[in-house]
Amino acid sequence: MSIDTGVPTSASTPDSEDSRQWTARVRRSAESAFPPDRLLPDRQPAYMASWIYVFGVLTVVSLAWVILTGCVLAVMGPSWWHVSTVGLFVNSLHLWSVEAFFFFMVIHLWGKFFMAAWRGNRRLTWITGVVSFLVSVGAAFTGYLSQQNFDSQWISTQAKDGINATGAGAVWNVLNFGQMLMWHIVLLPIVVALIVGLHVLLVRRRGIVPPFELTETGDEPEKAATGQDPA
Repeated sequence: MSIDTGVPTSASTPDSEDSRQWTARVRRSAESAFPPDRLLPDRQPAYMASWIYVFGVLTVVSLAWVILTGCVLAVMGPSWWHVSTVGLFVNSLHLWSVEAFFFFMVIHLWGKFFMAAWRGNRRLTWITGVVSFLVSVGAAFTGYLSQQNFDSQWISTQAKDGINATGAGAVWNVLNFGQMLMWHIVLLPIVVALIVGLHVLLVRRRGIVPPFELTETGDEPEKAATGQDPA
């Protein structure tokens, strides 16, 4: 990497030495894939006034609350959320944040399914949304196993036979509280956050899928079918 001498250089020139640095190539690729005006646009299309576009944002907000309350519970530990009044409140807030997260996510998922949200080269956006839902189910399941109460004991003993029947029980023991807790507070949240972050970036890059537009004859024009202007 070059040393900054304070002398202006023509880094934007393709033939300059700085333009061949890997950091410059990464920066140009990032600016090309995610221009600032798309990441933080000043205006949005008029059709975003519909309520169906709200549930994606509500899902992200609920996920933020899940992570925030989960961090507090992880720092304080199980004895705190079972004994302390404040701990019980934070634990309940975490639970209801999860409930809201899945409620908004399912509505968002079905709403985009019926809108054919993969139109206009948005297939990867749709796939990351579905994968984030599936991984979130696993994160919620390990959360139930980490409660350290009768519910978690009942759920784990009922689930172990089915998981052992698949062979996964050899490496994923639902009766092991420590293992399930680490999956719940470390591994699965990281995966969910990364996939959701990628999903949001793809939404910014490809834009939000427009609603179907019907012509007078009832046929869908090419713009409505693809989500983009006809080439």
